[in-house]
Amino acid sequence: MRKSIATYLTLTLTVSFLLFVSFSSDETIDLSKYSTEGLTLNYTVSQDEGIKDNVIASNDVNKTFSPYLGKSFVGFKEALAFKESGGDYFTVNTFGYLGKYQFGASTLKLIGVKNPEQFLKDPELQERAFMANSQRNKWILRRDIKNFVGKRVNGILITESGILAAAHLAGPGNVKKYLRSFGLDNFEDGYGTTIEYYMKRFSGYDTSAIQPNRKAKAI
Repeated sequence: MRKSIATYLTLTLTVSFLLFVSFSSDETIDLSKYSTEGLTLNYTVSQDEGIKDNVIASNDVNKTFSPYLGKSFVGFKEALAFKESGGDYFTVNTFGYLGKYQFGASTLKLIGVKNPEQFLKDPELQERAFMANSQRNKWILRRDIKNFVGKRVNGILITESGILAAAHLAGPGNVKKYLRSFGLDNFEDGYGTTIEYYMKRFSGYDTSAIQPNRKAKAI
């Protein structure tokens, strides 16, 4: 028994001694051989840190989620383009509609584009066409925007962005019919997408950058 106690004490003292020696070493670290000279240091915080909570909108079925674009005008046109074509400048659908925003040849003629093949190959022209068509639609629908924004039709809150998105889908004349019939005349395209659906899906975006212009042209 005494032998076991002696062995235990010896082991304990040995471990304690080793720990003491390891922590009491006089060796110091020479920091002179460590330097940042010649290195490019970048302490810039990512811009993502500045995103406000209210920009990160909820991701429900009727809202387009983007922590960067939110409900801005750019967010509006990119969300609309994604719904139309997946954002592909060079696609043509089964009905012959062209590009990122899926323009028909007749609409392109109204805004000065006479060569659909050239249009399909030119992303910059497509962006100009979207703005010109939106300006023209806003001028045509200016009275309906004034009279219906803020009201509800079939339970849907009418907003300017919803009206302009629906006009892109169906043309401004069909949007007038929808609003003035209080939702009874609900146009749908060849794929079954309705004015009412676009009114709801693209509600609440900032489209103040679009100035009404009856004579807007892309070229």
